Amino acid sequence: MLIAGFPAAWGTNCYVVAPASGEECIVVDPGHEATEGVEHLLAEHRLKPVAVVLTHGHMDHVASVVPVCGAHGVPAWLHPRDRYMLTDPEKALGFSIGARLLGELTIGEPDDVKELTDGTTLHLAGLDLSVSHTPGHTKGSVFFMLPEAEQIPQVAFTGDTLFAGAVGRTDMPGGDTEELAESLNRVCLPLDDSTVVLPGHGPRTTIGRERATNPYFSKNTARLPRRTM
Repeated sequence: MLIAGFPAAWGTNCYVVAPASGEECIVVDPGHEATEGVEHLLAEHRLKPVAVVLTHGHMDHVASVVPVCGAHGVPAWLHPRDRYMLTDPEKALGFSIGARLLGELTIGEPDDVKELTDGTTLHLAGLDLSVSHTPGHTKGSVFFMLPEAEQIPQVAFTGDTLFAGAVGRTDMPGGDTEELAESLNRVCLPLDDSTVVLPGHGPRTTIGRERATNPYFSKNTARLPRRTM
């Protein structure tokens, strides 16, 4: 298994995932100014992308989806409740980001947008990527999970729902503290402690570490304040 990543603009983690070097791959969350980093990883590991998958629709996670998909002729997968964010990023944030920044972004949809569904498994690039709907940070947030394999623990790409020591904020349009708590209880808490968490921002962690140290978790329940980080 090959998982490589880098922080794009605004500290957003972008990942490429493949069975091995020289194989097909998927790209996870190509955010603002991520195109060059994606192309570097593809060349370094001799990878051919077959899809882009998006944990949610905020522009810091999707701003490079049009050029990345366009350059390689691949679809983007996104939950339908966040699809409007591709063409109206300011509505998703609840404030204006300014004409200068908008001028630096590629606003719009790729030619092929496919919709994610809770509980399904995507069979892409020789990988089985399961999808869990985790609303709370946004209405269309999802986890992508790779199953445990020989000597490789389960891996969860958690977007902005779960970070090392924190959880996603809920004070932007579509955010909901109670929904986030329900998502964490339903999806995160049942996971094995060895599950590797690759979040949308910050360092990797594990479910076991978050269960033991994250102030928004306890052993049996996720308890969130009215506003989260």
